[in-house]
Amino acid sequence: MASHPSSAPRATEPTPRIDSELSALKDAVSVALEYAKELGTSAAEVAISKQQGLSVSTREKEVETVEFNKDGALGITIYRDGRKGSSSTSDLSPEAIRQAVKAADGIAKYTSEDPFSGLADPALMAQDIRDLELYHPQDIDAEELAQLAIRAEEASLSVDSRIRNSDGASANAHTAARVYGNSHGFLNGYCSSRYSLSCVVIGEESDGNMQRDYDYTVARKYHDLLSPEAVGLQAANKTLSRLDARKIATAKMPVLFAPEIATGLMGHLIGAISGSSIYRKSSFLMEALNTQIFPDWFSIEEQPHLIGALASANYDSEGVATQDRRIIDRGQLETYLLTSYSARKLSMTNTGHAGGIYNWTLSHSNQTFDDLVKAMNTGLIVTEVMGQGVNGVTGDYSRGAAGFYVENGEVLYPVEEITIAGNLKDMFMGIQGVGKDRDLRSSIRTGGILLSEMKIAGN
Repeated sequence: MASHPSSAPRATEPTPRIDSELSALKDAVSVALEYAKELGTSAAEVAISKQQGLSVSTREKEVETVEFNKDGALGITIYRDGRKGSSSTSDLSPEAIRQAVKAADGIAKYTSEDPFSGLADPALMAQDIRDLELYHPQDIDAEELAQLAIRAEEASLSVDSRIRNSDGASANAHTAARVYGNSHGFLNGYCSSRYSLSCVVIGEESDGNMQRDYDYTVARKYHDLLSPEAVGLQAANKTLSRLDARKIATAKMPVLFAPEIATGLMGHLIGAISGSSIYRKSSFLMEALNTQIFPDWFSIEEQPHLIGALASANYDSEGVATQDRRIIDRGQLETYLLTSYSARKLSMTNTGHAGGIYNWTLSHSNQTFDDLVKAMNTGLIVTEVMGQGVNGVTGDYSRGAAGFYVENGEVLYPVEEITIAGNLKDMFMGIQGVGKDRDLRSSIRTGGILLSEMKIAGN
């Protein structure tokens, strides 16, 4: 990786498109699998990824850094008589690959037997490989990315005299190629692209105290990014709205999580229903399968094959076909998130979740975010959470927070230096509404989430 702090971007030579390397990456995986077979291993799997990208950051409308990266590695896992060994190499020459395979096999001969390890069932391998339109290469140079970041900063600084300066903007263009193969005969790969722009703004309060906030845009297609002016304007307005924040009195009241915070709330659900948490008995949702954990109007749909979405995939990191499924159906937990290992440990069926989740879409209560504010009447909008105060075993939740105090359905003033607390079981069951104006910038697609009550620790 090269980093070049500079007042102006350096010119760069055009970089070959990542898809031009996909065939060679597949060949490298084939070489590794063939050599593993020659060694007489029980099974093998090989994954390889290559990424390349350009990032430009600016501060106060001057270019601060220009970074180009291009890296990748091949990882090989060997299974021999219930034992497992892994190694990796960034050198994709046939000899280097052979040495990596040999090293993994050598490790496997000395590890402990584990009856649950091994490849996923061959019947689960993806067969229908669709074009999900994840790869949209764009010829972009550092100068163009720098201009995006600078335009975002300029827009933010022009909004209000209380915006004192920018804390930086960043524009990024990245592409990747990934290939996975195993000794079941599965071998496939794909390319993807991701572009993003963010801007952080600092505002000054009347007493000299500072507040900051940010906004960002991310997309598979470069031309689907929001304009730099829109990002800068939103960052500035969010910062201005936080000026002259105060504490509130300790109380119990309804809480409305803003969409970007609501995704984190659902992230705790992911951890709690992951197979590894269940077989380790470290989840507050032990024994929760097929039971009611949300209100009966609430559902979560997983849609791995949405065209061009940020978390779409034909198969997981073990080659298992992804599929549409209900995670939550009318409030009931329908499935745990299982890899081949966790499925065997729990005597259950692999759900194809090695590597993560795929485009969770939450049902909504046919209300916009503004509707939820009015429905809350008096309570707290949470726009930022801090700290790691979440216990995955008990579900106890306690985090620092900032946001806005609402009374009679109207936002009165910004709030800071408070703590919100509850238990995730109660919080999930206490969901009163979900906004229909969803944030699509992550793998969890949701609007704001209104909870009936949480404890607020303030003055």
